[in-house]
Amino acid sequence: MESNKRPENMARINNAELADAFIAEQVAAVRAQVDDKKVLLALSGGVDSSVVAALLIKAIGKNLVCVHVNHGLLRKGEPEQVVEVFKNRMNANLIYVDAVDRFLDKLAGVAEPEKKRKIIGAEFIRVFEEEARKQDGIEFLAQGTIYPDILESGPVKAHHNVGGLPDDLRFELVEPLKFLFKDEVRVVGKALGLPDEMVYRQPFPGPGLGVRCLGAITRERLECVRESDAILREEFAKNGLAGKVWQYFTVVPDFRSVGVKDGLRTFAYPVILRAVNTVDAMTATVEDVPFALLQHITERITKEVPGVNRVLYDLTPKPCGTIEWE
Repeated sequence: MESNKRPENMARINNAELADAFIAEQVAAVRAQVDDKKVLLALSGGVDSSVVAALLIKAIGKNLVCVHVNHGLLRKGEPEQVVEVFKNRMNANLIYVDAVDRFLDKLAGVAEPEKKRKIIGAEFIRVFEEEARKQDGIEFLAQGTIYPDILESGPVKAHHNVGGLPDDLRFELVEPLKFLFKDEVRVVGKALGLPDEMVYRQPFPGPGLGVRCLGAITRERLECVRESDAILREEFAKNGLAGKVWQYFTVVPDFRSVGVKDGLRTFAYPVILRAVNTVDAMTATVEDVPFALLQHITERITKEVPGVNRVLYDLTPKPCGTIEWE
């Protein structure tokens, strides 16, 4: 049985030379394992799946079949980025699935966070299974497992939903990153030529914006989250905070308040800003964002995002709060 323990003599991959050597080793290993067969990959656009995709494209080219499912809960521009990087730049064999309506219809009226997570996970499995069954000759399933997943969750990376695929598909796993830590994955991604905005992408929950659109998800509030998040990320990048702050995002709760715009009364949603620093995600401190920048972000969000009339800043560390709201 194949070991899931990182080799004791394995050097930390912390420079381009070591990354190139790792890539060459894994390209050879993948070719030996797969031969001329096809490999299927759920390509979310996150760091792990993107690095696996780039590595396997280098190893087996068009024999890698990437499936990108747009469930409507991604950040602004992310589905477009996946298509641009992998299909247009890397000439990947990419299947793009627009499942936005399918997911949002399933989530309509569901407010309980755990139910939302289960619906999103189960629906992703079904969509991915449907696409898998349309393909001929696929015998392998690539997976973005990294070493912390093995240490914390066992050998199957749950948020890629592989564990939910039917047994009759009988895929053999391909996991070229399974002995790497996240910082090593990023070094390998850079060496493979992936763009910085993908390699250094922030941690992002499996259910995506579904856990930042609090309560029952509506298309209106989902767009409030997506647009306000894009403004926050843009302003943090402009002001040198993108590489300094571990995680930052916006949340839109399921209630409205009275406001005034252009001399008229409004009844609209608040946007909550969250920016935290952490080492291990077990505890977190709140970033001390300059007040002038908070004012500027507030002005932009209230002017540019329809349906919003307030902006709040979450000052709660972990504990007693958590990093995400749901």
